[in-house]
Amino acid sequence: MDRLSRFRRFLVRHRRLLAALACCAAAGSAVESLVPGTAERSVLVQAARDLPAGTLLDAGDLETVRVPADAVPPGARNHPDSLIGQRLATPLLRGSPVTQLSLAGPGLLTGAPAGSVAVPLRPADPSVLGLLRPGQLVNVVAGADTAWNTGISPEDGNGAVVLAFSVPVLWVSGAEPAGGWPRNGGGEGLVVVAADRENAARLTAASGTGGIHLVLTG
Repeated sequence: MDRLSRFRRFLVRHRRLLAALACCAAAGSAVESLVPGTAERSVLVQAARDLPAGTLLDAGDLETVRVPADAVPPGARNHPDSLIGQRLATPLLRGSPVTQLSLAGPGLLTGAPAGSVAVPLRPADPSVLGLLRPGQLVNVVAGADTAWNTGISPEDGNGAVVLAFSVPVLWVSGAEPAGGWPRNGGGEGLVVVAADRENAARLTAASGTGGIHLVLTG
């Protein structure tokens, strides 16, 4: 039997296997053609394990991966060395990217107008805290006695005054910690709002008087 005959018999005997291999090769070529070989990739720092809020980061907590550049979230870090010694403001699951908002410190005011500061307040009625969430806008109102203590005279000489209009809530005691503020232990009954420096001075002067009221607004 010549070689050509043996080859033909081999093809007939194994035709199904050869057809399957041909299909796999075609599929692989199609997938490869759809994936750009020169897609830009970036380094991303992520959590190497589950990390609770308050963790002081060290090298073992972090790892780097290369991802498509358009998949990198805003504020993400690409150098783990710059994160060593910083404290987490929020918990991170393994594989979660480390962003500016993950870190205790200025992340609490990310996106706020330039010059904004975070002001802690203790409302006269702590039950209002159950109605507040970060992002809620509130008017900060001082009772008559509190207004006099801050140097602001009520217009009618007897009523309350608004110390700040439509300031955003940044953090509420009992909520998930953010920006380095405590979850408990000294933080009960507090709300933190963002304010410009002028409003912040009035709010700070009034915050310890016990006469601060928060009015929810749109």
